Amino acid sequence: MEIVRIRSITEYHRFRGLPKPEHPLISLVDYALVQFPEDEKAVNIVMDFYSIALKRDIGAKLHYGQQMYDFDEGLMSFIAPGQVLRLEKEPDTLHNGSGYLLQIHPDFLWSSPLAKNIKSYTFFDYSINEALFLSDKEENIIVGILESIRQEYHTNIDKFTQDLIIAQIELLLKYCDRYYNRQFITRKISSHQMLTKVENFLNSHFSFDEQPEGGLLTVKNVADAMNVSSDYLSSMLKQITGKNVQEHIHQKMIEKAKEKLSTTDLSVSEIAYDLGFEHPQSFSKLFKSKTKVSPMEFRRSFN
Repeated sequence: MEIVRIRSITEYHRFRGLPKPEHPLISLVDYALVQFPEDEKAVNIVMDFYSIALKRDIGAKLHYGQQMYDFDEGLMSFIAPGQVLRLEKEPDTLHNGSGYLLQIHPDFLWSSPLAKNIKSYTFFDYSINEALFLSDKEENIIVGILESIRQEYHTNIDKFTQDLIIAQIELLLKYCDRYYNRQFITRKISSHQMLTKVENFLNSHFSFDEQPEGGLLTVKNVADAMNVSSDYLSSMLKQITGKNVQEHIHQKMIEKAKEKLSTTDLSVSEIAYDLGFEHPQSFSKLFKSKTKVSPMEFRRSFN
């Protein structure tokens, strides 16, 4: 499928039949005004700017983790520059959604701390099916911030405008970070089901004496098996257990290594290779960092 590359906010406005943006580097769009051509069924879009969407009443279904949800309340999604966004329009449906699209070109953040800090908000790397669901109270707070941003660049643009808008964007992101953490907690059944699946996957993976070809187990391997994105899975597990996916992998790996060290005569190098390490030194370094003793010191403690 052809990929549509959109390099500027002005170009996006033209692409979706919107009026020219008031500011070339930031725009808050009324989602109800976004136009989707009748013959547009599916399209892959790559944008060179951040896009934060708050949508409601879209009249569609969404996969959230392993479950399907109808949504007619506030729902937020976050797209970073360079990500491929696949849009599919259901046949015989009308675009009747409402909400906001906040678009921020990276150049707008230039020379501000947020230019670097925005990359720490991992939800920009979540998949579109891992959106943020808002309560009415939460949605009112987010809408209030978005309207403050609109008012700031819509009225008088002066030397304070950029700093004030960036402060509002940072406030918006902090609230969204809080709400994602709330979402992991309030959706405990779904989250704990995911944790159980991760544990079962890791137990199965490390139950073999030798790991399958392909090297070390990665966070992406686990996330792919769970049908979610790596960052989303790590954020969810961090909220539930205090450990991200990589830490869970390391925990299982060290458990398996301890078993082999204490119950077999395999050398440290052989154990390292069996666990998927290309270099035994890397295994020994990881083992000591997690247990405070070297593999050989651990083995000697059983003699």
